[in-house]
Amino acid sequence: MDHWGEVRKLIEARRPDRVAEKVAALDGAARQDVAARLPGLLKELRGRFDRWDDGLIGYAAALRVAGAATIGGAAAVAAWLLRRDFTPRWGRAEPGTRLVLAVLADRPAAWRADLAERLALRVRAGDEAGAALALAVLGETGIEPPHHDPLVTAWVTRGADGLADDPLLDHLLPRLFEATGVGRALQWDSTPGAGWLGALTALAEAGRIKREALIEGCVRRFLLGGSAVDLRFFVRLHEALDPAPAETAPHARDYRCLLASAPGPVAELAMKRLRRVTGLSADDLGEAWESLLFRAERKLVRGGLSWLERSVRQEPSLAAVAAAPLARAFAADSAELREKAVELVLACAGGMDEEGRAAVREAVGLLPAGLGRQVAEAVGGGEVAQAEPVFTPPPLPSAPARSQEAEPPIETVEELGRLLMAGAPRSWQAWERLLAGFVTLAYHDRAGVAAEMYPRLFSSSVDDYRSGEWTRPGQWLLGAARSLSGTAPARGVWQAFLPRRVAVPHLLLLHRGAEVLRAVEDDTLPPLLLATPTHTTGHVAAAELVRRMEVLEAAGARPPAGDLQQALLRLPRTPDPDAAERASRLTSAAGRMVAAWTCPEAEVGLAWECGSANGDHDCHRRHGHTLRPVVSIDATATGLPLVDAMLSLPWPHSQAEHCAWWPSTLPSHREVAAAHLMPHLLTRGWGPLHVGAEQARQLARAEGPAGEACAAVLARVLGDPELPESVGVLLEAAARDELPAAGIGRQAGLMAAQGTIRLTDLTAALDAAASQGAHAHVWRIAAAALPLLLPRPGERPRHGLAAFVALAGAAAGWSGARGEIPEVRDLAARKGAGDLLRAIRALHDRLTAQEG
Repeated sequence: MDHWGEVRKLIEARRPDRVAEKVAALDGAARQDVAARLPGLLKELRGRFDRWDDGLIGYAAALRVAGAATIGGAAAVAAWLLRRDFTPRWGRAEPGTRLVLAVLADRPAAWRADLAERLALRVRAGDEAGAALALAVLGETGIEPPHHDPLVTAWVTRGADGLADDPLLDHLLPRLFEATGVGRALQWDSTPGAGWLGALTALAEAGRIKREALIEGCVRRFLLGGSAVDLRFFVRLHEALDPAPAETAPHARDYRCLLASAPGPVAELAMKRLRRVTGLSADDLGEAWESLLFRAERKLVRGGLSWLERSVRQEPSLAAVAAAPLARAFAADSAELREKAVELVLACAGGMDEEGRAAVREAVGLLPAGLGRQVAEAVGGGEVAQAEPVFTPPPLPSAPARSQEAEPPIETVEELGRLLMAGAPRSWQAWERLLAGFVTLAYHDRAGVAAEMYPRLFSSSVDDYRSGEWTRPGQWLLGAARSLSGTAPARGVWQAFLPRRVAVPHLLLLHRGAEVLRAVEDDTLPPLLLATPTHTTGHVAAAELVRRMEVLEAAGARPPAGDLQQALLRLPRTPDPDAAERASRLTSAAGRMVAAWTCPEAEVGLAWECGSANGDHDCHRRHGHTLRPVVSIDATATGLPLVDAMLSLPWPHSQAEHCAWWPSTLPSHREVAAAHLMPHLLTRGWGPLHVGAEQARQLARAEGPAGEACAAVLARVLGDPELPESVGVLLEAAARDELPAAGIGRQAGLMAAQGTIRLTDLTAALDAAASQGAHAHVWRIAAAALPLLLPRPGERPRHGLAAFVALAGAAAGWSGARGEIPEVRDLAARKGAGDLLRAIRALHDRLTAQEG
């Protein structure tokens, strides 16, 4: 009978249940024959699928069953069952495990024990392949599992369902507290009454496992060490068991060892349990307090001081052992904790022995001068630190020149060819030079420019004509060069590449490139462009614009529409009477437009809304929704489509290309330029922010009102630790008396409240600005931000708020600020202590102090 043929057909039919029935009926020789043929079949099946295809998994269950039933040695069976071919590349399944266990059942007990050990030792950390089978075989054989940490991790990863009846429980439970990796596998197990946490506590209550074993296991795991993540589950288990003082007393020495260097949650747990233990000796208490008061975590130091204070109050003789721990607390980084330690030293000084007094005297120099003098007087000496000199902020540095003359356009055909082929311009200045140089040179020497461009473009790629949309200004200029040199695929083909949805300032850039390309094809290039900036802010001097119009009129040329409208937007806000008088003599329609131009006013509004479904809550408070800006612009209509578009609402879903160029398109309307940046203010590209310090500096040097939109840009860059140059922008705007300080405070407060910027980063930037002379401006920023940042009743303070309030108090003192802030007053009136309340009360006292 062809036993192999029948087995093979069943494997190819993917029928592992029928395979199990068939091989069970085979004799020894037939089984050997099947086992010998299996590797060849596996190779044949593997050849049907791509290397990265999981198609072979469909046959895995039948192949595993066949191998488990027919292969002779335990080592060979283990190797066959754990082949990578049988494990899904992106899953955890172990095909056919139930049937594999069934066909292994008739093997000898010693053989199955050997297989169980081999399978267990092949379990690897982070790889669950084979773990379920290994655990199942171990459970069925009843042997003691080998000592193998990944096996224990696999056991807990399987889950705690049916743990009471698990045959591995008694073997593996002690190893739960020893095996590396278990803590990380269980770090998310935190729900009381569920998972391993619930299962272990329930079994302890039922008497299935001993509470003492779990408590002792947790303590033993703490002593083995590890990170807070490694120990998180064991802390939760220990606290869920809530051992009584009688249960923790035998481990008192272990808990004391944990106080000095264990992760914070473990040390906090140990402190909590030790405080309930009675009968600790004075030396034990002194050791515990010294360990706690040397910790960096304020919560632990505060708890240690509270424990010490209560103990000394109950037993005054403990003052002798309290001296050394209190001396350690003098180095705490919190003024509140240092003051509390001094208060306790003064209370305990009478009960200290000479050794304790000496320890305190040695640490006096760690205290501020005022506190140090109090302690030195109480303990009979000590070197008091010198009082720090009062800081006097310097005056603001002078602001640099608002602008300089721009670099002139390209003047030679050779330079034009070289720069045009060098790649996309990296700055708006380079783009303007290139565009102006191309137009002027092509107008005066079309044949020469074409001859220069032809060999450069003839052999180069024309991929841009297959790219769909031309969203980069350089693409349009390169298209104009191709049209000029005759290397474009066809006339007018560029019209299919006009972008559909880009931001208006970017659209203006592209429009100007497109109209140059059209002028090349129509042979209507003007002798020069009107909008080429004369200054590094992007402005075009009025006198120069009139001169350019005179050149165009003399040549009988018309300026392109986008070029003319961009030039008008680039005129300075301050009129030039001489230029206006010359412009009145212009005769063309464009010239009359220049002569009649007055800078239109635009009023910008900015609000924020969150991305919640209803949006009916205070988006200034913390929640999990995404903020987005809501911009409004009210501008006088000019009748010029591009100008009116630039002075209208930004498109919220437009692309953010060349954001750094946008302020140069609106150098006399910086608030409108900032409004166009709002949809991109909080977003990043592949790395840096779309809106950064470069745009902030351009806005600071531009003209026009600076309102909430400019303030939002400055707030965002001040809160980014990767943009230290933002401090210089603040100083420059402050030196010109053009800093929207209150607006920055409001916007920064909102962004910090929502987590867009970190309060610690904002504080560092403002501190640097205050120390360089902007203290009055920093105070106005802080005063506007505080109402948004201070916690409401029942709300937790934000991280870094105490330092921000302390900086606000210092800036208020340096600038002589007065005037009550209701939110500061209300918080200062709350009960309690802490660095935040201390700083708030100091600020309130300073603001409400009487003059003189």
